[in-house]
Formats: sequence, structure tokens, C-alpha cells
Amino acid sequence: MSENVTLPALGESVTEGTVTRWLKKVGDTVAVDEPLVEVSTDKVDTEIPSPFAGVVEQILVQEDETVEVGGILAVIGTGAAASAPAPAAAPVVEAPAPVVEAPAPVVEAPAPAPVVEAPAAPAAAPAAPAASSDPTYVTPLVRKFAAEHGIDLSTVAGTGVGGRIRKEDVLTSSVPVVAPAAAPVVAAAPAVAPAVSVSAQRGTVEPMSRLRKVLAERAVASMQQTAQLTTVVEVDVTAIAALRQRVQPQFVAATGGKLNFMPFFTLAAAEALKAHPKLNASIEGDNIVFHPTENISFAVDTERGLLTPVIRDASTLNIAQIAGQIADLASRTRENKLKPDELGGGTFTLTNTGSRGALFDTPVVFLPQVAILGTGVVTKRPVVVSDASGNEAIAIRSMVYLALSYDHRLVDGADASRFLVDVKNRLEAGLFEANLGV
Repeated sequence: MSENVTLPALGESVTEGTVTRWLKKVGDTVAVDEPLVEVSTDKVDTEIPSPFAGVVEQILVQEDETVEVGGILAVIGTGAAASAPAPAAAPVVEAPAPVVEAPAPVVEAPAPAPVVEAPAAPAAAPAAPAASSDPTYVTPLVRKFAAEHGIDLSTVAGTGVGGRIRKEDVLTSSVPVVAPAAAPVVAAAPAVAPAVSVSAQRGTVEPMSRLRKVLAERAVASMQQTAQLTTVVEVDVTAIAALRQRVQPQFVAATGGKLNFMPFFTLAAAEALKAHPKLNASIEGDNIVFHPTENISFAVDTERGLLTPVIRDASTLNIAQIAGQIADLASRTRENKLKPDELGGGTFTLTNTGSRGALFDTPVVFLPQVAILGTGVVTKRPVVVSDASGNEAIAIRSMVYLALSYDHRLVDGADASRFLVDVKNRLEAGLFEANLGV
């Protein structure tokens, strides 16, 4: 008797998947719930466990082929051999190519540095006439000439009448006034630029992954189907920087994680979306759908590509809750452990372009959303500040750029500016003590 293994539903909006790797081959024994095949969808990459125990009789969908939900992936035979528990064989995961490390350069013990002997002292010049107990007269002209050339007259033997020092004596003197002889000056080695690690992909060709193809298609579709532009504001987050420093020990003790700027940006954006529903909407045909909750997607950089897990109802959460969800979702995204639905349902996106040092960029809107907010790197720099009386001064402040890209079919520049100003005011006030949650 044989059983068909079909592609299960991997999320409410997932209709198909692409086989990326078979973990078993025809003839292999498989146990119930043992990983059988890896499948990639437009939401997530995941392993499909075998629903049956037995022997793989047929593989009907090859690697890189796409199958619809409910389509048959493989056939597993359930004979006598299958009735016994399958041996607990580890999944035959394609062994990674052995890491052939380039042999470390043979660093021979450095040859002993050549012994740089101090140059032999010049043959002693004929002994200068013993200095007379009476000081030798030196003309002002000779004294000035010696001073200009750094010559110590006490070391110069005069050849003039009565041992008088002449200008010629100073010229031929080889004993300038210098510091005691230093060790021979060895030219400093030229500064060497830090070594750059060379990627193993350099000079190679590889097929695009399923996820990369999906990301490419979505980016192109977004730019072709929408009218996008970006508005940027500059925000002084000095008050938040001071708050973070003040509460960091308490926050770490209460949550186990550090408090960075991202939860503040997320909460400020979510709160502002409640007052600016155009930014938290989508276009469906001729209709505008204003979403009832603020579900914030945030971009996570992974080895497979950019993924955007979702923080649901973000405007109802406190800073600690948002920080915890960011840490958890980002970690599981990189480890490929997200559930498909955790990548769906976002209504607005945040992307931390400053995490790698960028001042700001012009992020691309993720359809069907109509806006995405990019947060640049927080840097300290001098800015003009004013006190309550209007007096101006230059001060060192923590500054950041916020860049909002939006679909101009729905969102006008004035809408974008009003939203950004509300976010800016919330952040610059820095009044988040009541929202910390610790």
C-alpha cells in the first residue's frame, strides 16, 4: 500500500511552493514526522515532514520545480518494512562541500633582524690643542656663523694666530651640536591597509534562490505599479539617548535584552499611524482599505535575503514588549524558524538602514502597503539649539534622519510631512518613561 505526500497549506495566502532540496531519495526509509523535503514559498522557507512511515517509492516534483498546495510531492510505500519503526537515521542532508581552507600562509620564524651596528666612530682627529686657561677670542662674525650652523665653538680647534677660531675652522668642523647619538634610524614600514576578507563567491556563478527571485519580482512590481517618492526629516533623539543610558541596567535586568533605538521608532510610528490612516492603508482596485490595527513589518537582513516579520497591534504595546518581539522575530527569521503567518499581515514597514552605518536611503514600498519608514544611523554632531528664550547656541546632539517612501497614488507630500512631523515631535520630546514596561 502506498500513500501520497502532498504540499500542505503553509499560510493563508500561500498557494504554491518550490522544492529546494530533497532530504530523502528514492529507496530511503523515512519515519513519521522525519524531515522529507525543503520547500520555499513567497513567505518562508521550511521543511516538510513525512506524514507516513515507509520507503520513498517515487519523487514526483524535482528540485527547483513548483507545485500548488495539495499537489503530490512524493509517494511513500507502507509495506511490512514500514510497520516496524523506521531506523532513527539522521536525515540525509546534503553534506556541505568540505570546507577547503586555503592553507594558512607558512609564516616562517622571522629571520633575525640584521644586526645594525652603530657606525664605527670616525678615526680620531688629531687632538685639538689643549684649551688655554685663557678663553680663546672669537670674533662676533664667527660666533654668529657658528650659531647659524649649530656648531659648538668649544669643540672647534682654532688654526689662527694664537689658536684663534676662524670661519674656515667652523666650516670644516664635523661636530654639530646634536642630541646624544641615537640608534640608527630604521625607516618605518609603510602603513598597510587592513586586510579585506575575500568572499568565496568572487568570480563564481550561482542560480538565484526562490526567495531572491520573489524579492526581485516584488521590487520590480512595486516600482512599476506605484508612484513612489521619499520625504526626509532630521530628528534630535538626544532625550531618548539619555533615557536609554539611564534605564539600561534596569531594562536589561527586567528583560534580559539591551534597549536600543528601534523600539522607540516603532512605537512612535505606530502611534502616528493612528492619526494618519492613509499611511496605514492599501489600495484594492478602486477602493482604499484603511486598516483597523497597526501591524508593523520590520526588515531583517538574512543570508537568504530580506524578510519582514510582523509586530501586530504595535500601537498597543510598550517599549519592552516591542523590543522583545523584535529580538525574538529577528532571531527566528535568521534561523529559518518563523511560521508562515508571522511574515504576513503587515500594514506598514520599518527598515533600519542605519544598522550598517547609512545616513539614510530611499526604501522601496512593499506592496500592498503604501509606505515604509527608513531609520538612519544615530550620530553625534554639532547643531544649533535654542532655549526657551530663543537664545541660540551650538551643542553636540544625537541626530538621525527618517526617510519615508510612499505611494503617491494615495499619499500626498503633505500627508507624508504631517506624519513625519508627528513622529519627530514624539521622539524629540523623549517622554517614554511611562511606556517602558519595566
